[in-house]
Amino acid sequence: MSHYDTILIGAGMSGLAAGIRLAQFDQRVVVLERHYLWGGLNSFYKRGGRRFDVGLHALTNYAAKGERGLPLTRMLRQLRIKHEDLRLGEQRFSEIAFPDLRLRFTNEFELFESEVARAFPAQMDGFARLVRDVREAEAFTPEDTTLGARRVLATYFDDPLLIEALMLPMCYYGSARVDDIDWYQFVILFRSFFFEGFSRPEGGIQPMLDLLRKRYLELGGELRLRCGVQAILSANGKVSGVRLDDGTELTADRVLSSAGYVETMRLAGREAEVQDAERGHLSFTETIFVMDTEPVQHDHGAAVIFFNDAPEFRYRVPDDLIDPRSGVICSPNNYAADAPLPEGILRYTNLANYERWNALEGADYEAAKREQTERALAVATRYGMDPRPHEVFRDSFTPTTVRRFTGHDKGAVYGSPMKRLDGTTSIEGLHLMGTDQGMLGVVGAILSGISMANRHALVTHSHEADR
Repeated sequence: MSHYDTILIGAGMSGLAAGIRLAQFDQRVVVLERHYLWGGLNSFYKRGGRRFDVGLHALTNYAAKGERGLPLTRMLRQLRIKHEDLRLGEQRFSEIAFPDLRLRFTNEFELFESEVARAFPAQMDGFARLVRDVREAEAFTPEDTTLGARRVLATYFDDPLLIEALMLPMCYYGSARVDDIDWYQFVILFRSFFFEGFSRPEGGIQPMLDLLRKRYLELGGELRLRCGVQAILSANGKVSGVRLDDGTELTADRVLSSAGYVETMRLAGREAEVQDAERGHLSFTETIFVMDTEPVQHDHGAAVIFFNDAPEFRYRVPDDLIDPRSGVICSPNNYAADAPLPEGILRYTNLANYERWNALEGADYEAAKREQTERALAVATRYGMDPRPHEVFRDSFTPTTVRRFTGHDKGAVYGSPMKRLDGTTSIEGLHLMGTDQGMLGVVGAILSGISMANRHALVTHSHEADR
């Protein structure tokens, strides 16, 4: 029977980052991944002779080389990766769009500030207070993890449209909470969106994943693909290892899981401990269009457009297959790059209903994807270009796709609405990392893996783990 210092479940960003961190300190560590590709929620796949990113709408937390004290800089330092290895290209600009409102932002905060001043001059005192408080907040050690952003924003602004405009991108980028987002997560995302900004690794997500995988393997870490975990084993309240799908058992001093809280407790035989409020429900559909033209040639220069086709924003499971009234339009063409993409790409994301999609099969399922894409475009094309006249290829995924490839119940992309910032569970030595630990986005997932490895597996190296 093989024994490891640490077993890591899931070869996503958090799992690979945790693996690198532990291997740096000579731990015997293995990353177990059920699928044949690494990456988790932020991965890639091939279809129609093309490679597509999954999850990467934008890499937030942009920092130029040499900038100190920022999340991206900390991530690189802890993993001992060079900034230039990421080959980051900054966004042209992005937008928040409502029927009578457009707010543009770039990686220079002053533009967004001027946009808010233009559209909401009477709200600028409140906006200045918000900016100050967000800069000073202890977002990673919040006193109240249940506090919702809507309630807090109402103490700064009396114009509901500004509140809705600020909620829209934050919810779509990372909230598992219906019609709201945790205040501490709002603070983290406000900083990463507006103070730091968006970028894209040249070549998309795969080169970044390959970089993490290569670094992990060079340090002596073990990566097992197509190797699912059937059960997490414990004795006397302490984790002892895992049983794989083929029946093989591996023992370990500790297990770090990125499978999600509900899914992890199920693997550990403790699902009865999970409360209904801890189960995630929010999922999405996404359609990718490949075009024979670049979006910028059709007055679509935004890297990301967060749109809502009503004065009020509703972020909840729709009654129908999708909710076309709000969504995200993303174009990887609209980032700086040494080598421009060979084709134009637009991605359209909408809230979706897992149960409705899961009830469809075969031809009905495929027909529904086409029909719902048309519904989505009927609204989205009011805020960005129509890809259909230039379409050369398209592909779609639904909540059932998310369920199949992530294992998250109901295709809940952002997992449980109740995060566990310390990563602990009721079983000693079993810890969470990734989405349900509470960090957001690609950089957040990597920092989650790093911080959980530092906290739970490198305590004896605590003076070194800060390096």
